[in-house]
Amino acid sequence: MANDSIVSQIDAEILKLSQARYLVAATGKAAKAVERITKKTSKAKKAAPVTKAAKAKKRRRLSPEARERIAEAQRKRWAAQKSAKA
Repeated sequence: MANDSIVSQIDAEILKLSQARYLVAATGKAAKAVERITKKTSKAKKAAPVTKAAKAKKRRRLSPEARERIAEAQRKRWAAQKSAKA
């Protein structure tokens, strides 16, 4: 009689452990599946065609006069900085 109860307890414990093992293994597989999906979507995003919004945005270019004004202002700042050090 005692042996039967011990065997049934062992069987119950084995069942619990096998269920726990399945859950842990399934969680690992799920994490790997999520990682694979993430990698696939990130590759797809990189290879995605350029949209109209991205095409519509053009670089803003400065006129030569504007470039010269900016350069002159920077030269003035450098000169002021040099005179402050001296």
